[in-house]
Amino acid sequence: MNLNLSKPICFFDLETTGTNVAKDRIVEISILKIFPNGNKEHKTWLVNPEMQIPDEVVAIHGISNEKVANEPTFKELSREVYNFIKDSDLAGYNSDRFDIPLLVEELLRSEIDFDMKNMVSVDVQTIFHKMEQRTLVAAYKFYCDKDLTQAHSAKADTEATYEVLLSQLDRYPELENNIKKLSEFSTRKQSVDFAGFIGLNEEEEEIFTFGKHKGKRVLQVLEEEPGYFGWILNADFPLYTKKVLTQIKLSKLNNKLS
Repeated sequence: MNLNLSKPICFFDLETTGTNVAKDRIVEISILKIFPNGNKEHKTWLVNPEMQIPDEVVAIHGISNEKVANEPTFKELSREVYNFIKDSDLAGYNSDRFDIPLLVEELLRSEIDFDMKNMVSVDVQTIFHKMEQRTLVAAYKFYCDKDLTQAHSAKADTEATYEVLLSQLDRYPELENNIKKLSEFSTRKQSVDFAGFIGLNEEEEEIFTFGKHKGKRVLQVLEEEPGYFGWILNADFPLYTKKVLTQIKLSKLNNKLS
């Protein structure tokens, strides 16, 4: 089974300093790029996160502070990473909820204005959970009958994720071998920002999905409580969430001027 591709797709995995999208940093990134003709290209970078990697995190992925001390920062690698993925769709394991939001944060911090208007994402974990409810190690054993002996190695995880998706397509005839359809199937919920703080209601209007204004239209809140916009911009929210909120506010202003 080969993926039916109209453009390249990049399977990627991150090892990080933690799980906070707004605060934590990448220490390793591995990308497996699959081309429509079946060719593959794999790149892996160790990254100096410019912050301390907690001992409990080192115990999980094995990447110590000493190991990355002399590696390039993500900002130094950002243009190379961006150029590698910019023409592709994206795929990963739990990527919609973690890897993509964190990667976008790192790119924005590096002053690369990245968005996904011209790409879709496939979250292999979501497909797995909808079908079988397991972890990546179990998924690899279940679908591929192989043991993932190097779990939490970014390179091993990206290769395993790619193999799992191919096996899922073989196993489930109802899954269409089409990246857009797989993206739709593997999307948990509609959100405007990657972190899910801004969603859409049934009328396709942007709404807040958290806090005291949960379920309210963003434009309504910004009009009734102008200070809420400034609070979000100054609080510990992901950069992409702030970018989306600013775009919504500017669109309202532009509409008024028109």
